Amino acid sequence: MADASAAPAEKFSFTREDFLKHFEWVRDFIADEVMPKYPGLPSSFLTYMKEMVEYTVPCGKLNRGITVVHSLAALKGDVLSEEDVRRAAAVGWCIEWLQAFFLVADDMMDDSPTRRGKPSWFRCPGVGLNAINDSFILKSHIVHILKHVCGADKALYAHLLDLFLDVTWRTELGQGLDITSFEGGKLAEEGFSNYTDERYMAIVRYKTAFYTFWLPVASALALAGITEGPAVEHARGLCLAMGEFFQIQDDFLDCFGDPAVIGKVGTDIEEGKCSWLLLRALERASPEQLELLKSKIHTDDTAPVKALYRELGIPELFEKLEADTDADMTKRIADVVAATDGAVPAAVFERLWAKTHKRSH
Repeated sequence: MADASAAPAEKFSFTREDFLKHFEWVRDFIADEVMPKYPGLPSSFLTYMKEMVEYTVPCGKLNRGITVVHSLAALKGDVLSEEDVRRAAAVGWCIEWLQAFFLVADDMMDDSPTRRGKPSWFRCPGVGLNAINDSFILKSHIVHILKHVCGADKALYAHLLDLFLDVTWRTELGQGLDITSFEGGKLAEEGFSNYTDERYMAIVRYKTAFYTFWLPVASALALAGITEGPAVEHARGLCLAMGEFFQIQDDFLDCFGDPAVIGKVGTDIEEGKCSWLLLRALERASPEQLELLKSKIHTDDTAPVKALYRELGIPELFEKLEADTDADMTKRIADVVAATDGAVPAAVFERLWAKTHKRSH
């Protein structure tokens, strides 16, 4: 007979600090087991590679990578073996390596001065255009890490590799759409014909939603043995919806967020990005206000644009969208749980949404 006085089992806990401990062995695996397979690399280059990984990967909130572990725990009823945690954490770090690849490249494309509260990698002494190749190397590390953690499970390795390649491709398509929204002098001549909600939603879905929300959850599903069927399709739809709102938040924070909090200086106005704020302003602007936008978008003179956004009530519009989306997500999470007969529990999405809703950075 069970001891009624025995304490209940502790709920599974996995913190950012726990996740960072796994970075150490993943980093050392690359440095000590992968790199020595390629003879002739000088020690100075190997040192540079290790410094580059340290500077670009274990930074920021690390939510994408931690989500793999949290989601797997939710799928398995908060019962994970040490090997489950180790494997999920390593796959999570693969997502953070992918994030680092994207950000190193993105900062060069956007000429960003800072990232995560420190100089962008390409602006560090001795780096410059080397950052282009550095981003490629970060991306290539992922294959080695996945192969190592999947071990003899070739089916899992094939599935995860295909998942990462597909999400990377989609993200690159979204980035391409994003950086080609502004077409030089055409803005003055043709107006904002290239700035549409259809284009924006394609950018958001491909550039952000797949790798920020779907990739962590899909990775956890695969680690739990769920790789196809209704559970995958329903989970994917909800993750993409969360990702779409996440990018709208990002647009808002780029314009109105505190650089000291968000870790970078927003540049969407200077770059002429097709942002949610600009699209909502275009719907509401008078002819005179449209002329102001034409003359100030893609310039360093951002203050008049931000003032116009406030005049048009864009911050209030965002606050309403945030409240409406929160209510909608509560309903959609319940719908997914019901549609999958509980195979994908609410906890997978509730923690993810809690990190997203009303975030300040």
